[in-house]
Amino acid sequence: MPTLFTKIINGEIPGTFVYEDDRCVAFLDVSPLTEGHTMVVPREEISHWIDADQDLLDHLMAVAKRIGTAQKAAFDCDRIGVLIQGYEVPHLHIHVWPTNSIADFDLSDRSPMLDAEQLAGPAEKLRQALDRQ
Repeated sequence: MPTLFTKIINGEIPGTFVYEDDRCVAFLDVSPLTEGHTMVVPREEISHWIDADQDLLDHLMAVAKRIGTAQKAAFDCDRIGVLIQGYEVPHLHIHVWPTNSIADFDLSDRSPMLDAEQLAGPAEKLRQALDRQ
């Protein structure tokens, strides 16, 4: 059975994409820690990050760095947080989000689910920053 992320990648469930290539996608988290919180997800369904081949991990981290650099420009933050945990969806994904304090790392303090209209503004800011890279 396809994961939630595979369904988003395949367009079966809406997603607010900010980046795509032949190996991975990046879309905004619907329950963000901060504005612009993005997930970098391989197209291939891999449950645990240690099961991914090194080349794919290198690619995902390069994309996460590109997203983080764009977030830093788009959202005027102090740092960029990165997290791989994989409990919510059994499909490798890297959380990348703008942060201004350690409090922004509290996973229990996520915003309520946002709809596509609420995600449109942060997505556009991030896409523009990616285009300027």
